[in-house]
Amino acid sequence: MSMPALPHIRGALTGLLLAGAGVIGCGTEDPVSRGHFDAFGSTLEITLIGVDRQQAAEITQTLKADLQYMESVWHAWNGSAVPRMNVMFNRGSASFAAPPSVLPLLHLAKSLSEQSDELFNPAIGHLYREWGFQGRPARCLRPPEQETIDLVLAARPSMRDIEIDGFHVSSRNKLVKLDFRGIQRGFAIDRAIARLQEFGVQNASINAGGDLRAIGSRDGHPWSIAIRGPGVGGVFATLKISGNEAAFTARPHISSFTWDGETYHEIIDPRTGHPAKDTRSVTVLHANASTADAAATALFIAGPKDWHRVARQMGVRYVMLTDSYGQVHMNPAMQARVKLQNSSQKVIISEPLV
Repeated sequence: MSMPALPHIRGALTGLLLAGAGVIGCGTEDPVSRGHFDAFGSTLEITLIGVDRQQAAEITQTLKADLQYMESVWHAWNGSAVPRMNVMFNRGSASFAAPPSVLPLLHLAKSLSEQSDELFNPAIGHLYREWGFQGRPARCLRPPEQETIDLVLAARPSMRDIEIDGFHVSSRNKLVKLDFRGIQRGFAIDRAIARLQEFGVQNASINAGGDLRAIGSRDGHPWSIAIRGPGVGGVFATLKISGNEAAFTARPHISSFTWDGETYHEIIDPRTGHPAKDTRSVTVLHANASTADAAATALFIAGPKDWHRVARQMGVRYVMLTDSYGQVHMNPAMQARVKLQNSSQKVIISEPLV
């Protein structure tokens, strides 16, 4: 999928490309250059291979500006373009011009939502808001009234309610409220990788809090990612990344809260309006981070009984799911790629994903 440069950095990017065209592959090269910055709720670590330090620093600063801009325009509640769209949906407004910075993400989210039978559903922002997972600290959270949840469920907001006609969008459902949390980080990282390739970088990785997208290799060796266990556990498994791939994990985050002895997390099942049950974590390996991100959320909600069917619909070939009993479910292709730290872990191997 071709990713156009964002308007506000197009000029700066072109200048850097021209200035850097004679730098990459020339001069004093450092085997490994690293940079980091905060975006999308985590620290992103950029690792570049075979790029001199000065060029690596310039590239990192460009990616920082790019990703932080994307975070600002896609943010679900901090006055960005997305909340303005949600206001228009809520008013039942006629078709309106959507911001160009949101349209590619909207198109892809709509497609992936339909492939997942709407288990990945960015239109349920009202549920995230009612549960408090839109900016409120965990110490202030409590479950919403069931009556409130039922009102949203009765309206059944989904990405199918959104119609896109060129640059114009509309919604048939006033309770559609966009929240791209299940895809925006993966989509942004895909764009960042495309940016690196425009710079001529052939071997690199972007690690976002344990989610990884990589291209090429690390001095001829595969990239690898340590997969954290459910909750605040240590390393659960390691996964090798071959060539151009992404590994994303869905698991309850630090924003989870406890009320009356029960813990609630932010991965909401759009069918029930409550946090999804039966799953502790899901890791998806895919050719792009956008699909890996969205599919991890969808399969977490699908759970141990239905993940295989949904994965096939979404075109996913590598999945590892840990259920609420601690059992690990995976398909044979994933079994060949992953190494569990606990060799005594109970593993259930599914039919192949074709």
